[in-house]
Amino acid sequence: MEGDFIKINEWLLPFSWLYGLGVRLRNFCYDVGLLKSRAFRVPVISVGNITVGGTGKTPHVEYLVELLQRDNRVAVLSRGYKRKTSGFLVADSQSTARDIGDEPYQIKQKFPDITVAVDKQRVRGIDTLTAQDSGLDVILLDDAFQHRRVKPGINILLVDYHRLIIYDKLLPAGRLREPLKGKNRADVVIITKCPKELKPMEYRVITKAMDLYPYQQLYFTTMEYAPLRPVFPDHRETPGRLESLAGHHVLLLTGIASPRQIKEDFERAVDCHLSVLTYPDHHHFRQKDIARINSEFAALPSPKAIITTEKDAARLKHIDGLSDEVRRHICALPIRVSFMLDQEDKFNENIKGYVLKNSRNSILAKGKDDHQSQDSHRAGNRPGTISFRNN
Repeated sequence: MEGDFIKINEWLLPFSWLYGLGVRLRNFCYDVGLLKSRAFRVPVISVGNITVGGTGKTPHVEYLVELLQRDNRVAVLSRGYKRKTSGFLVADSQSTARDIGDEPYQIKQKFPDITVAVDKQRVRGIDTLTAQDSGLDVILLDDAFQHRRVKPGINILLVDYHRLIIYDKLLPAGRLREPLKGKNRADVVIITKCPKELKPMEYRVITKAMDLYPYQQLYFTTMEYAPLRPVFPDHRETPGRLESLAGHHVLLLTGIASPRQIKEDFERAVDCHLSVLTYPDHHHFRQKDIARINSEFAALPSPKAIITTEKDAARLKHIDGLSDEVRRHICALPIRVSFMLDQEDKFNENIKGYVLKNSRNSILAKGKDDHQSQDSHRAGNRPGTISFRNN
């Protein structure tokens, strides 16, 4: 399994040791209290990873939004990676991917009724959100596992099945942002992007190899694909599911960290002639890129289509230069999270139970103060954290 999924640059291992020394020192300072982490009275759920590149953070945040938004006032706070603005900013109907980043833009487009905000300084962001809306029931932090100034009530760590952290090394030899020990901060660990045909033996091997503590819960998720959605609705009718592309010449355009799974799923689901055009994660499409996209798509014989991810569509939607032919045929492929092993109900109950118990507007939350939170921390329980030990 290790050789199939992880590529280690052995000659960079000495630099990884130096990098790890700095990260360990930083974590040590937080662990012993030299650097302060702050808990909040409003429930905070963090979703992140300890690797460079995509592990499916945005689809899992969207899953949480769908789970919670019916009964709660939900806010999503993201860094807004590669946005052209700075400071704290709340998304509105006029916001673009350049203003708030492609992932927050995607979330706001899907869930226009929730609050989506961006701020590199997450503590300031949470303070500003709660000051502006005292009725918030829960804040979801996107990509904040390493942001230790915030002490979330639930810390969710995502691990890509194709790049299991137990076989990886620290940057720059591998892709780990911090030592493997960092996984111990997680309340929930989710192995993402699992093949649908994953065998029971593989579940057991991964579970044992992850070596989690009894209080940590381990889940497995896979990706499901919703019907295709036109990137430019005015240019074509709404298409069908992936299967409708059978026999087509398809250009798969991706600018994500881990395109492997979507390519494999596409090849498995659709009997078509597939060409792949890949760019780095969060790639800013320039005019030479647009010219290449136009050219490669024009060279394909009919019938044809161009498929991209929702995250890439968020950037392409506001870029000039795409040909009319591309605009007529380009569609985004929405991704949804699906839990495996019948784990969905257990996960949902734990998340909803934590928010209900700790909501600042709930009866149970009233009367709590900072002194009680500090006592709880000294007793070994993080303020506002749901206990998974007896689940």
